[in-house]
This record gives sequence, structure tokens and C-alpha cells, in this order.
Amino acid sequence: MICKKGRKVFISLITALIAVALMLPGVSIAAASEGKGAGKPKSEIEKYAAAMQPGWNLGNTLDAVGDETSWGNPKVTKELIEAIKAQGFKSIRIPITWDHRMGSGPEYLIAPEFMDRVQEIVDWSLEAGLYVMINLHHDSWLWVHEMQTNPGEVPARFNAAWTQIAEHFKDYPKKLMFESINEPFFQGGAKSEAEVLDEVNTSFFQIVRASGGNNATRPLVLPTVHTNAGQERLNDIANTIEKLNDPYLIATVHYYGFWPFSVNIAGFTRFDQTTQNDIIESFDRTFDTLSSKGIPVVVGEFGLLGFDVNTNVLQQGEKLKFFEFVIHYFNEKQATHMLWDNGQHFNRHTLQWNDPELFNIMKAAWNGRSSTAQADFIYLEKGAPINDEVLPLNLHGNELKKIIVDGKKLNEGTDYVLSGEELTIKANKLTALTSSGQIGKNAELILDFNKGADWRVDLITYETPKLESVTGTTESFAIPTAFGGDRVATMEATYTSGGNAGPHGWTSFKEFGRAFTPNYDANEIQLHSSFFNEVEDDREVTLKFHFWSGEMVTYTLTKSGASVVGTANDTEA
Repeated sequence: MICKKGRKVFISLITALIAVALMLPGVSIAAASEGKGAGKPKSEIEKYAAAMQPGWNLGNTLDAVGDETSWGNPKVTKELIEAIKAQGFKSIRIPITWDHRMGSGPEYLIAPEFMDRVQEIVDWSLEAGLYVMINLHHDSWLWVHEMQTNPGEVPARFNAAWTQIAEHFKDYPKKLMFESINEPFFQGGAKSEAEVLDEVNTSFFQIVRASGGNNATRPLVLPTVHTNAGQERLNDIANTIEKLNDPYLIATVHYYGFWPFSVNIAGFTRFDQTTQNDIIESFDRTFDTLSSKGIPVVVGEFGLLGFDVNTNVLQQGEKLKFFEFVIHYFNEKQATHMLWDNGQHFNRHTLQWNDPELFNIMKAAWNGRSSTAQADFIYLEKGAPINDEVLPLNLHGNELKKIIVDGKKLNEGTDYVLSGEELTIKANKLTALTSSGQIGKNAELILDFNKGADWRVDLITYETPKLESVTGTTESFAIPTAFGGDRVATMEATYTSGGNAGPHGWTSFKEFGRAFTPNYDANEIQLHSSFFNEVEDDREVTLKFHFWSGEMVTYTLTKSGASVVGTANDTEA
């Protein structure tokens, strides 16, 4: 506590610092006081959450319904944990499903060998210097959601789980934190989900605090309903935290982006303003409702849902722009972020990043911003006249130092021109770089900036894609496709007589990876049974394949029972 005299000196010092800041070029009163709560001392728990930044999830491992390898990952090793620390991560979230590792009531004893395995991984993580979060994970949808419909068993089982976990780890350092439940929801009963979650979080809190040792002040992480960042959900968790009146509580939400962009549906192929606004609105809410009032926020999982299907659902440059901006905005709004990784990002066999370009842009965003461009490609049609190509940049306060191709620096003025944030690649250079006439990628332009990650631009020569007629079944239907160096952005499906065809009938644009998937190695576009399941028999369907070059190719098909006939059409520009 600061005495009255000390408080006056402190206020005078802050006033003086602001006065000096306002004398600097470009600094305003608004800039000195907005966003990050300038001048407001941080509490112990706020400093704790900030020190966790950035974080990483050990996904699809101890949370697997089976053993820790049953969802495709190898057993966790100490080397993996040390490798994660070496990448620059400060915290690790270890999702844990306890359901099939617990005995029957009334004791609901956790299998000792499993508790020992959890302890081993926690120990490795703490020894590596990481903050550690453990939780009840898929238990949420396996049994905890029945909190009202099975009141004789579920509350007792939940309490038994946390009683045992709290007892086992009560003397562990406070760099280990507990999260009550992952993505909670509750079905049936008279009470609202918010009321039930308040009871669940309160019971969890009381059990841990009463267990003694370091649990008396151990940081505890409380989720919103569905771990959602909607205003009502944020209000509810703020009310619970206010009621508990404990200085060591953290709120948590998850974020997987604007859904149509995240899964590539409804034509949201680009990281556009709508997608960006979803980030802004979500984390303005978390800041205004929680962070600004001294309640730290941890985004316990974030990423894009398209990764759960395959890595080609989202175009590379658009994906990079999402991660660059979302991490930047988390930082702006004081939200500690923990990357969801079920093996799709950091390869646990090789201990290398599957997409180094993505990691570079994420890592740069931890402490600053990277420059991006409107696209990471330039498509040139084979045989067509080559003109200057304009590529708008988003410099984010940085400067373009040079452009490199095959290790050689391009000449500014003759090879390219930069005017503000508008980059023009000159026709003469494009002609030289594509002189081989080969279809596909001819060159990589590496845009090197004074800060942040590089931005790669692929120079691609293409021919209009051609699709062939084919017959198949609803379980196995693939359109032979000569991609001509081009790549699919999205697919529309409508009935020739009118109306949208296939799943998600509210949009003509179907979900990439679930309704259809291009296979570039096999030279085909696969249409999946999930698409045909919602296509009416004997009604002709028009497909429109949109490509990143700007080309659009149409195709027609008709389903009759399990049989499908596809017919190639003329190409449209």
C-alpha cells in the first residue's frame, strides 16, 4: 500500500511523464491514456498472466479419449517440452480428459498410474521454466454437461476429481495453475447454463482453496459458458469473479476466428474487414468487461478451424494475415494467448515447425508487427501480354528494405517501384522471371522489411483449368482436373432450376475440405459424401469453381440414388 505522501509523489511523477510524452512528436493525450491502462499499477495476478505470454497447447494428447497416442501424436517426452520452451513459449496448457481414468462412485478414484503420468509432464514443464495450466478437458462433453440431468452423480464426480487433483499438486509452485473445465455447456434442467457454470466454478474454487498448501493462493482459471467471448458470457464470468472476491483468478475464452473465414465457407476466402472486425469486437469486449477492471484474460485456445480438416482449406497468405493481426490485437487488449496445437503446427516427431513461415510471423507478432501484402502471389496467364503488377502492402509502420529473388536484390526504380504502400513490380522484370514459360511457380519474391517477418510472393504462370466429364458414386466422386498451375479458392453449388444445393443451404458457397477438396497431386477435385447427402435426386446441379487467378470454371452433375454423373462445361472468364 502507498502512503498518502507517496501517492502524491507517484501521481506527480506520472503527470510529469505524461507531460513529457505529450511534447514528443505524434503523441496525444488519447495515445497516452488508451488501450493498455497506462499509469495503472498491475496486480500480482495481472503480472502473472502477462508473464505467461505466449502460450502453447499440448493438444490431442492427455485429452485424447483413449491413451495419449490414440489421436495421432507420439508419447510426450521431456525433449518435446524443452523444444517448446526453446521456441520462445512461456506457458503450456496441458488439456486432460479424466473420464476413463476414474473409477466408479462414490470415491471416483483417479488411476494412480495416470496421475503419475500427468505429474511427470507437469514436472518436465516446470523444470523447463514454463507456466503450466491443467484442467478437466473433454470431460465437459463426456459427462460434466449432465450436471442438471444427472445431479446424483455428476456434481459428486466433478468434486471428487478436483479434490484429488488439488490434493496431489497442493505443494507445487504457483507457476502451476488449475482451469476448472474446458468449453463448458449444460443440457436440460431448469437453470440457465450461466447459473450452472457459476455453481461449477464456485465449487471448484472452494475445493481448491480449502485443500491447503499453495492452493490457498494458486492462480485459478475460470471459463465462460462455451468459453465464448459474447457480451452476456463475459458479464456472467465477471459476476462470478466479483462474487468470489479472490485476487488470484483469471478469466478464459477461446477464439477460432470469424467462422465463415475460419472454415472457408460462404465465400469468405480472404482475411477481409468483416473477419478483422470480428477480432476487434470480440477483444474490445473482453478488455472492456474484464481486463480494464483488473481481471486478466487468457485466450486458452486460438487458431483456425480449417486446420482440423487439412492445411489447404485456407490460402497461405490469408492465413498468415489472420495470425499476424489476431496476435497483435490480443497484445493490444492485454489478452494472453495460447496457440492450440494438436500436432498440426509443431511436429512432435521431428520437433520442427510444419509451416516455418507461419511460425515466423507468429513469433514476430509476439513483440511487434510484420508487414503483409494484399496477396502472396501474382498470377500471369500463359501467352497473355505481361503488364506491370500492383501489389498493395500493409506496412504496419515498417519499411521495405529490399526485394530478393534467388538471393539477388532487385533494383528499385527499374525492377519495382514503391509509392507509399503501393508496390509495383515492373513488366520487364516479370517477363524475365517467367521467360522459361513453365506452368506453375516460376519465382519467389522475398520482401524484406526492417522489422518483422519477410513476406513471400509467388510468381505463377497458369493456364485456364480444365475439368473432365466423369461418373462415380456419392461415396467416391472425383472430377479429373488439369489445374494448369492454378489453385481452387472456393466452390459454389446451385440447382440449375434455382436454389442452393448441398449442405448449408443458406449459401451457395460450400465448405472447403468438407464438401469438396482439391487434390493437386492426383489432379482431381473430390466431392465428399457429406455434400451429396444433401443434394436432391435427379436435379441438375451447377458447380462453379473459383480459382485464385480469378478464373471461374463451371461443371454440372446429377445425382440419382448412389450414382453421380458429372459433365464438363465451357470455361467462363
